[in-house]
Amino acid sequence: MKHSQISMNRLAARTLGTRLIPSAAAEPLASPIILCWLVLGALLWFAAPVFADAAFEPTDASLKHYQCPEWFRDAKLGIWAVWGPESVPMQGDWYARNLYLQGGGQNKFHVEHYGHPSKVGFKDIIPLWRAEKWDPDRLMRLYQQAGAKYFCMIAMHHDNFDCWNSKYQPKWNSLNLGPKRDIAGEWQQAARKCGLRFGMTEHLAASWWFYSAAKGSDTNGALAGVPYDGNDPKFADLYWSGNEHPSFHYYGTNVPLAYKLNWFNRISDLVDRYHPDLLYSDSPLPYPEEAGRRLLAHYYNDNLQQHGGKLEAVYNCKEESQSRWVQDLERGVKDGIDPLPWQTDTCVGGWYYKTGYQYKSSTTVIQMLADIVSKNGNLLLNFPPRPDGTLDEQEEKILGDLADWMQVNGEAIFGTRPWKIYGEGPSKVAKAGSFNEGKLIYTSSDIRFTQSKDKKTLYAIALGWPADGKLVVKSLTSAAGKINELHLLGHAGKLDWTQTAEGLMVTLPPPKPGENIFSVKITGENLQPVTGAN
Repeated sequence: MKHSQISMNRLAARTLGTRLIPSAAAEPLASPIILCWLVLGALLWFAAPVFADAAFEPTDASLKHYQCPEWFRDAKLGIWAVWGPESVPMQGDWYARNLYLQGGGQNKFHVEHYGHPSKVGFKDIIPLWRAEKWDPDRLMRLYQQAGAKYFCMIAMHHDNFDCWNSKYQPKWNSLNLGPKRDIAGEWQQAARKCGLRFGMTEHLAASWWFYSAAKGSDTNGALAGVPYDGNDPKFADLYWSGNEHPSFHYYGTNVPLAYKLNWFNRISDLVDRYHPDLLYSDSPLPYPEEAGRRLLAHYYNDNLQQHGGKLEAVYNCKEESQSRWVQDLERGVKDGIDPLPWQTDTCVGGWYYKTGYQYKSSTTVIQMLADIVSKNGNLLLNFPPRPDGTLDEQEEKILGDLADWMQVNGEAIFGTRPWKIYGEGPSKVAKAGSFNEGKLIYTSSDIRFTQSKDKKTLYAIALGWPADGKLVVKSLTSAAGKINELHLLGHAGKLDWTQTAEGLMVTLPPPKPGENIFSVKITGENLQPVTGAN
């Protein structure tokens, strides 16, 4: 048993006998007696020694010894299933919060189809999630064919519902309500059958703020002032208590200590049950002083034990890594090559399934993948299932298009590393960060570079097919070094090409080896990008 779990057990023993810190299901978070015991226990917990035999200790200095495993650096593409009870109405993201926001589209839909939230709230939506057509093995085969090397599922969203037989959320979990299945376990088994690494994403830290909307009431109309169902103390194990007026938006540390330890218990539970290859927090590292660093050290140490002393774990969160984990950018990209591996998480459409949503095109998805990989990143791409567990026709088409492209161009993506520059062309972001993906409109003048691990092969991935059939790579002029061989992936014949002072000039053959995006495989002698060509 590692030091972080031992410390938590000591905290439990010193505060509540043989029980661990209570979950929201066990005790109201606002209980003064419980909070007093928790404060005392936390002081003892913080004073508990760190065992010398632990590989990682819950300190920034220790966590900075983390190194991203090769499997993740080689993988490049992961597929994510954002799926759970919030999928039921097929009305998109944050339904469990937005149904309580009077006048909003989801609120109007909820009142019309289910009833007023003073009587029918999210607690009543949860049992309607049944996953009746869910076939994880079939879906995983589609993901594998599309090129995914890892798969992620939502362990719990902001809705406070755990998709496994949760020890610390015994009522609101997928074994007790809804599908009455171990969603996490079945996803994991399917991933292992297909040789994919398995990841779990947790979104719990924002739940305190998220459900503050359930504590209100209509401000006008026939039911003005009638409290929503989140005010009923009978449902504090779902909607929390004491969170009527949070002092922050989305995520903050100004929450009760019991809430922080509830987070620790539940995330530790999923780590200990499933030992995921990847763990993702939809926030900065939650509550680093009280829980976050101890949880992260426990996750890394557990992974070392599972893999015979070799660290294979990846932890993602939305905070600069400083070598402690792999940073994640939501719907965003870097502005250049990052020396540390990173990840973009985005979606073909919205996060949760929404009827009639306009998806990204297959071309856009592949362009983003090439851009991200050229900058030392991975793409985690969500295909939201419908509530019954199936994908719609358009989602399956995008997966099929990815599979076709990977068959031809996969070697320019998988197992590669960034070159000396990420690329050339007009499509750039001014600043790295989340939510900037929409600012990129890729053109046929945009080229992204990758190289083989041994640095002997360079790939130039063109993000569009030139209208005149002439590819110009300005970074590879005659001054860049001698090119010995050049091949177009997916084309068996030879190409006409030459290096000039203006760049590498390639005459492209008909027919195209795909729709638009294509890769040129180059070998040469000490190739160096020409400065200023970009």
